Amino acid sequence: MATEFSCDLRELKRVHRALRTLSASNRALLRAECEESLFHEFCRVAVEEGGYRLAWVTQAEHDETKTVRPVASAGVNDGYLESIQLSWADTPLGQGPTGTAIRTGKPSVIQNIQTDPREAPWFEVGVAHGFASFIALPLLVEGSIIGAITIAAPEPDAFGADEVALLSETADDLAFGIETLRMRMRHRAAEDTIRRMAYFDALTGLPNRLQLQERLNAALDVARAENRPLAVLHLQIGSFREITEALGYRESDLQLQEIAKRMPTFETGEIVARVAEDAFVVVLPRGDAEVARGCAKRILATLAAPIELSGLLLDSRATIGITLYPGHGADAEALLRRAAAANFQARQTGQYYIFYAGGLDTECTRRLALMGELRRAIDGDELRLFCQPKVEISSGQVSGVEALVRWEHPSLGMIEPDRFIPLAESAGLITPLTYWVLGAALRQSYVWRAMGVEVPISVNLSAHDLRDAQLLERVRDALTTWGASPEWIAFEIKESTLMNDPAGACKKLSKLKQLGVELFIDDFGTGYSSLAYLQKLPIDSIKIDQSFVSAMTSDEDSQVIVRSTVEMAHNLGLHVVAEGVETRAIADCLAQLGCEDAQGFCISRPMPASQYVDWRAGFSWIAD
Repeated sequence: MATEFSCDLRELKRVHRALRTLSASNRALLRAECEESLFHEFCRVAVEEGGYRLAWVTQAEHDETKTVRPVASAGVNDGYLESIQLSWADTPLGQGPTGTAIRTGKPSVIQNIQTDPREAPWFEVGVAHGFASFIALPLLVEGSIIGAITIAAPEPDAFGADEVALLSETADDLAFGIETLRMRMRHRAAEDTIRRMAYFDALTGLPNRLQLQERLNAALDVARAENRPLAVLHLQIGSFREITEALGYRESDLQLQEIAKRMPTFETGEIVARVAEDAFVVVLPRGDAEVARGCAKRILATLAAPIELSGLLLDSRATIGITLYPGHGADAEALLRRAAAANFQARQTGQYYIFYAGGLDTECTRRLALMGELRRAIDGDELRLFCQPKVEISSGQVSGVEALVRWEHPSLGMIEPDRFIPLAESAGLITPLTYWVLGAALRQSYVWRAMGVEVPISVNLSAHDLRDAQLLERVRDALTTWGASPEWIAFEIKESTLMNDPAGACKKLSKLKQLGVELFIDDFGTGYSSLAYLQKLPIDSIKIDQSFVSAMTSDEDSQVIVRSTVEMAHNLGLHVVAEGVETRAIADCLAQLGCEDAQGFCISRPMPASQYVDWRAGFSWIAD
């Protein structure tokens, strides 16, 4: 009876040490930042808190001899791991518990190495180090055995059924922790890639327009504080389009890359950015007129040397427009716009470089006049509803259209939105403009449905719109006016807009979602939203920004970011729309990545909404 009680007590102690190991390992999982630290922490807790003699984690190599490599250990080592050779092959070296567990995918227990029938070469070494029993448990991670955890005890007849069950649970939890860490690292890498792609031009590696804007604003703040000048140079390649038409996009890309390499290098603070297909901007934070002129001459001299493309030596003719702070403007927008205007003047007059010559008062007066006319255009009959279709890639069916607006000015003709949308924002007219588009979109949808054409139409919302207290009421009223149900309409919000006020945006989107409308994040990849934040938003779809999509067939980084974004969106249960789909090759690539919808010139350019029904009747898309 005493012997039976003694055996029960020993077994209970062994179960308790396994339980302590399981509990401490789970705490380690919550703190782990990488696999290596997790492995080392597991070995430590198994020995120090669990009370085992030795613990180690091994990795299964896929070399010719199927080597087992120790990656972490704790306990009475004294050169033990260095003195043995492990394998998971079906050979004498692989007959021990570690190799057996990896090979079979099941726990392997040796309760007494002195009486075990297997004759593993390292058993004698184990006896010499005071180990009597072993257990090895495979680590099954993402469907594959990546290695094993092995634990040694000093007493024989250890690792009974209950202890094995607890330690097996520990191994399963450890494997789950490894999967979680790997997934976290992949997501972190995807987010890092998104940030990098959002700030840099994929083709040249130079800062892009977004980074230029931020750095120019910062440079202007310093210039104001220190009362010193600043120069902005806008450079445009004169022969770019001709080369593209004659030699193709690949050669014109090579031209741009070579031009980027030839741009001047500076010591600190200066900025060189690619801001458009054939345009670059240089910012000189300490540049006055003389410094700017000298820099322009150096750039033009560097570009004078011909570039070899397709066996031809071609000139990269360029023009440069220059603006100066404070003489030509006090903010980044004005300096960049006027530098581009000066560049245009240089091209028109045949000069290589030119300083902006317009007056600040004249420019302000013109803008104010145009703002007043825009207010009249919203209230009058000068705005025109345009739309651009979206297509389901797999079927070729039109899945929706995006509502766009154009301004048909009585004297200036058709004005593109990139000219009057900034005016609307600065004049406080962006929300009235949005409500005009909302009403026009539902009116047009009513007309289409009367013709038997049912298609959801999406309207863009700005940061001003989300802050408007009447937004929900205006949406409800518009739906009621046209007898529309929520599926008639959808809303698109730029990612950067959401990140201006994440909490407020989430609250307003939740109320919009309660109306039953679809919600899209537009220009995804340019606003740096985190995965945790995306999970909180009541959104249905994301639209990948065209800057990533348009280059994905020629740039590996762009394809990586699109693939990562699609996978991330699907993991969050979101639908994916790709913007900027200019060729069928891009559409085919998107199909392979699992992207659902496409929008871009490959399908249709923006068109007057009145032409949509005829376009749809003639549209043909042969799905793969």
